[in-house]
Amino acid sequence: MKKMFIGGRWMAAQDERTIPVVAPESGETFDRISRGGAHEVDLAVKAARSALAGPWGRMTATERGRVLMKIGQAVLDHADELAQIEARDTGKPMTTARNDITVLARYFEFYGSAADKVHGEVIPFVGGHHVSLLREPLGVTAHIIPWNYPAQMVGRTVAPALAMGNAAVLKPAEDTSLSALRIAEIAAAAGLPDGALNVVTGLGEEVGAALAAHPGIDFVSFTGSNEVGTLVQQAAARRPVKCVLELGGKSPQIVFADADLDRAVPIIVRAIVQNAGQTCTAGSRLLVQQEVYDQVVGRIAEAFAKVRVGTPEMDLDCGPVMNPAQLARVKRYIDAARNSGIPVLAEGRIAEGVPAAGFYVKPTLFGPVPRDNALAREEVFGPVLAALPFTDEADAIALANSTEYGLLAAVWTENGARQQRVAKAVQAGQVFVNCYGAGGGVELPFGGTKRSGHGREKGLLALEELSTTKTLVQYHG
Repeated sequence: MKKMFIGGRWMAAQDERTIPVVAPESGETFDRISRGGAHEVDLAVKAARSALAGPWGRMTATERGRVLMKIGQAVLDHADELAQIEARDTGKPMTTARNDITVLARYFEFYGSAADKVHGEVIPFVGGHHVSLLREPLGVTAHIIPWNYPAQMVGRTVAPALAMGNAAVLKPAEDTSLSALRIAEIAAAAGLPDGALNVVTGLGEEVGAALAAHPGIDFVSFTGSNEVGTLVQQAAARRPVKCVLELGGKSPQIVFADADLDRAVPIIVRAIVQNAGQTCTAGSRLLVQQEVYDQVVGRIAEAFAKVRVGTPEMDLDCGPVMNPAQLARVKRYIDAARNSGIPVLAEGRIAEGVPAAGFYVKPTLFGPVPRDNALAREEVFGPVLAALPFTDEADAIALANSTEYGLLAAVWTENGARQQRVAKAVQAGQVFVNCYGAGGGVELPFGGTKRSGHGREKGLLALEELSTTKTLVQYHG
């Protein structure tokens, strides 16, 4: 049984409750985690506050950066172990899990090297005054992360918080807490002072709710559903403290008649089947110019039919979805589309020999999908791609912007002027031209518009989100 990591110590829940850890590949329970609650959240916040008053708070930015760089190297030193933990906990293919750990290390490297590069400003003012703008940590930051990329999300949210001198309390998803607990242990061994990073495991409605509402929290980051994100924001607003929310997407792949299909097709397929489609940035809508619709969809269908699903050890194109609820959700969308008469253009294959009780679903390509259908508007969070034709550039933009989400988009065209016009007109926090995702994009500011949330993670902008400014005015005569 895995305990929580609070104030540099391993701690079981006060009432000794636990939660089973289930392997998506087999449906079998292989471990248990502590089921924390408000009591453990309070202990973690107090431990973080003590760290700010102690050795962690007294470190210079350069010293903090060195600690983060050591954590990044320690992650690489334990990469094989962490990848095995991540693969078993999430069902990811081993190649994907290894890549996630590499990206995790990169977050600590990037923010470790940036920690002492955050400078203040001098503001010209009336005579006899010196005005400077200082950038300071927020204090104790809360991080509520999802189950789709647990290791990456630790780096994405915690590393910039630590770089700015905050102390963090992390609540991993109850389905996937194992990598976060091991990372915290590795970070402590690498020199992170006690209390600078605390991990409280448990249910969202217990630990997550207590964390978002705790009066000792100075900032909240949350990645997950719109429904829960709204509750998190309401809880934060009552104090009030700033929060960054990343709440999903329905990202379009916009393919014009002049697109380079040899480049586009494999990237488009990978963007929806990677991580079994359980990605907020999944390219789940394929928008194709009418005159080449049959050609493009035909090539995508050929590639889709070759997609294979299996266990982590099989290391195929994608693994199972996360849990029984997610399996039921994805199948519900697939069944509804079939029952409404939308053609199935292609399906992937589930490999022979996978455990019968695993949470496997065939990647499925539908098209043409009516524009008002749920498959064209709602986030499935599974390996399901909806193909829709458009007529011209104006229609493509209108169709791309026709959902409540605005996280990512891709534009596939060789026309440079069109690239600029469409990229600027599409409502999304990131727009890729003739590419998609760009290898994790640790350096690239990330976040959404509309119901995809607000605030920015990744890149140097994350350091601004996780800090505040102080204006210092001095009269010198």
